[in-house]
Amino acid sequence: MALPAPGSRVPHGTSRATPRGSIGVASLMGVLGVVYGDIGTSPLYALKSTISIISEHAPTRWEVIGIESLIFWSLILIVTIKYVLLVMRADNGGEGGILALMALAQRVASGARMHAMLGLVGIIGACLFFGDGTITPAISVLSAIEGLEVSIPSAREVVLPIAVGVIVALFSMQWRGTGSVGRIFGPVMVVWFGTIGVLGAIEVVRYPSVLEALLPHHAVIFVWHHGWIAFVALGAVVLSVTGAEALYADMGHFGAPPIRLAWLVFVLPSLALNYLGQGALIINHPEAIANPFFLLGPHWLRLPMVLLATAATVIASQAMITGAYSIARQTVQLGYLPRMRVSHTNPNEEGQIYVPQINWALMVGVLLLVLAFRSSDALASAYGIAVTGTFMCTCILAMVVFRRQFGWSRFAAVTVFGGFFLIDTVFFAANALKIPQGGWVPVLLGIVLTALMTSWKRGRELLALRWKQDSMPLASFLARLPQSRTVRVHGMAVFLTGNPDVVPASLLHNLKHNKVLHDRVLFVTIQNLDQPEAGRNHRMSVEELAPGVHRVTLRYGFMESPNLPRALEELKSHGVAFDAMQASYFVNREVLVRATIPRMPLWRLSLFLVMARNAVTTTEFFRIPSDRVVELGVRVAI
Repeated sequence: MALPAPGSRVPHGTSRATPRGSIGVASLMGVLGVVYGDIGTSPLYALKSTISIISEHAPTRWEVIGIESLIFWSLILIVTIKYVLLVMRADNGGEGGILALMALAQRVASGARMHAMLGLVGIIGACLFFGDGTITPAISVLSAIEGLEVSIPSAREVVLPIAVGVIVALFSMQWRGTGSVGRIFGPVMVVWFGTIGVLGAIEVVRYPSVLEALLPHHAVIFVWHHGWIAFVALGAVVLSVTGAEALYADMGHFGAPPIRLAWLVFVLPSLALNYLGQGALIINHPEAIANPFFLLGPHWLRLPMVLLATAATVIASQAMITGAYSIARQTVQLGYLPRMRVSHTNPNEEGQIYVPQINWALMVGVLLLVLAFRSSDALASAYGIAVTGTFMCTCILAMVVFRRQFGWSRFAAVTVFGGFFLIDTVFFAANALKIPQGGWVPVLLGIVLTALMTSWKRGRELLALRWKQDSMPLASFLARLPQSRTVRVHGMAVFLTGNPDVVPASLLHNLKHNKVLHDRVLFVTIQNLDQPEAGRNHRMSVEELAPGVHRVTLRYGFMESPNLPRALEELKSHGVAFDAMQASYFVNREVLVRATIPRMPLWRLSLFLVMARNAVTTTEFFRIPSDRVVELGVRVAI
């Protein structure tokens, strides 16, 4: 079977039980429970944070109307038009998210330099996503628990301990998987959106003049009149669209149609009504600015709303946590992070995974943020810059994809996505003002993660080049094998090799030390594709190089986790006998050291060496039985 041409699209398998994109009650419930948790809990803090910026005095009616108009049209322009109607068209084999978009853009890139630049844009966006994933649980849970203060003012002292307890419990339960609790996420979010929509609608009916905010000129008037203060306020307005990237990132789980339908028919109307209701309340009761979300309902409903809001924020946090697992696995498969331990929590669902290193790192980060900032208002200053940075990266990649893959004219691509990029840049600049107050947190995290990922990518490239320089061509070795005095013993040896055209170092070391070679040999190369999944018929290609010697190529997409023994069972369908209990796996244990003249800056080399020493072993990552593995140490200087 021939290898696919570079950049070609490999058909997907049909392993999913339910077709993505089908619209039904189950899919709509899943969308509400997973996709819209983050943006659905933004009313807890978005309007409150925005108005607090101009609240040196009680806000006037026209100021509230202007802010409401800014929030409403941000939802329309950024979420509805940019993401729901446009960006979600750019699916990579059904998958979405910034790394999937990056792979799509690189596929149509012209030249190595453009390919590398698009890769850097995608990695920066992914790193900022991790920053967003760290702040979301902290600000969401804190804002929900703070609702206790509305009904019980003396509860202020227990807000922080309760928030810490909720966060620790949330992360400690991740190893169980989201399958069992996922079934209740959808109904809870239906109740959430229905409740906040009804509460907002009641207030809008009482004071319908707030509907003037639906006219965009009120947003323009507000910005024109307030000038610099309005620009600063945009840094809080963007809190209303946090989670927009999740619509695209989670497209692979549900497909675009149910996500679009849920947004247009249910989520957007509920959010708009709630924001308008909060605005109407503040106009007529300025003292409600203290916490307009919880004061929107009657007194008897406030404590139940705290409980419901806590459940909704846990769901929002869960969505970001599982998203971080998926992004981490994608970066590993694309070669930007070292191998990590990945546990599958559902035997029937490939996408339900648990990554312990990411889980505990996120928990530590979230707890540090909660203890350092201590309130949702303070955390709002750290929120937004990561979100808007990801928005900008998505615009750049989408401009390339729509221009080259969808055939848009240069004028259309630049006008549409250039316009969105300009809006995102204004939001980013407004949030950049918050760097001294806490915005430095996601910026620093993004810089560190980008340095780690690019260092790992460069280090692996140099390592592959070093292996190629020091290795023997496989064709020459096989040509001399019949005339050599190498002793052949019964059994099957599986040699893992990154380059299918050279002799694996593990084989040479085995010959050097053991002086034997098995009578059946498999040279196995794992290829990572720039698409979500490899189709079943394209998973494996087999080539006979000599009697008893075969070269096997296995392909995996960036949304898949390799299982080498299971994949090799398919050799039987290619006419190659394979007995998993008789096979021995030979792998290299690389001992990396600094070369006399390093080919990387020392700080990058140090990062690479630290990551390499802490990477999950080849045996564990490819799920090879430990009692079938022979490891041979190889010292490599880079």
